[in-house]
Amino acid sequence: MYQALYRKYRPKTFDEVVGQEHITSTLKSQVQTGKIGHAYLFTGTRGTGKTSTAKIFAKAINCLNPQMGSPCYKCSVCKSLMDANNVDVIEIDAASNNRVDEIRDIREKVKFMPVNGKYKVYIIDEVHMLTESAFNALLKTLEEPPPHIVFILATTEVHKLPATILSRCMRFDFHLIENQVLIDQLKKIFEAEEINCEEDAYKLIAAAAEGSDRDMLSLADCMVAYCEGNITAQKVMDILGNTSHDIYLKIAESIQKKDIGEAFTVLDKIEHQGKNMNVVAKDMTTTFRNLIIAKTCKDPNQILGFTNDILNLYLNTAKDFDTNELMEDMKIFSSIESEIKFALSPKTLLETAIVTCLTYGNQGKN
Repeated sequence: MYQALYRKYRPKTFDEVVGQEHITSTLKSQVQTGKIGHAYLFTGTRGTGKTSTAKIFAKAINCLNPQMGSPCYKCSVCKSLMDANNVDVIEIDAASNNRVDEIRDIREKVKFMPVNGKYKVYIIDEVHMLTESAFNALLKTLEEPPPHIVFILATTEVHKLPATILSRCMRFDFHLIENQVLIDQLKKIFEAEEINCEEDAYKLIAAAAEGSDRDMLSLADCMVAYCEGNITAQKVMDILGNTSHDIYLKIAESIQKKDIGEAFTVLDKIEHQGKNMNVVAKDMTTTFRNLIIAKTCKDPNQILGFTNDILNLYLNTAKDFDTNELMEDMKIFSSIESEIKFALSPKTLLETAIVTCLTYGNQGKN
């Protein structure tokens, strides 16, 4: 049976966790020194390794013979923890188990000693979904936990957690992963899977993942299925369904040249391609953001991660713009992103934004 790439290549040691060395080095040190805390908070964007790191840490602190801070997977405890039915590492999805009764159940069970390892570990995913009463119940357990209990709370929305919970946890912030790190990771996986892939295709997949390792591997699965082992940049663009960068840049160029007719014509063409106008508004905001980076940064591709052809398109377009004009145009399109969802005529709202950009440009030159 085929196994999805993100599952097949889920990291099993700290060294396999991608792009989070600032966290894994600290956790490895704690395992090696035996200085284990009672509550950890892993926060960051989806697909950056929070749950995978939590599982590795849960195994490592129980391992009888950890290797450089990571679990050995050979000792009796590691083997027992690899069983999905083990009772020493308990994973809880707070999105579907967010009531106070579930947390009270944990409070009753934490008094029991682990069966195989030294610690019983509770991994609570999406912990921000707990109700207020559930948070209060969890707080009581965090205040006076038994010495054999370790809590690992994971969340994508740390701002929703009460300060009382935050103050009792050792916090680790998972960063978005740089494009080049994602590209290097994907190259290793495709090499192991014997999949051919163009260099520009790697860049497009990594850029589309927006810093998420899991999203990148999910996209890669789609590419493998569609391209039958030979992935090209054109096929990647076909699958992603993105309107080409050049068509958005044509609108930007039309705005810069004050050619309202051309801008409206290009927008009409995009609409006839079936593109959602909500998405177009967001993509135009992104286009002007990319133009600002292309114009102002010494090494724009370190941020953008584009292919050379696409990068040159942005560099050439940005040359004709004033930086202040780019910033104002980005603000104008950004301001309609929330409105356009409820507009009776989204296309008209986009046309109004284009006219507003033209008006600002004329004022700026006076």
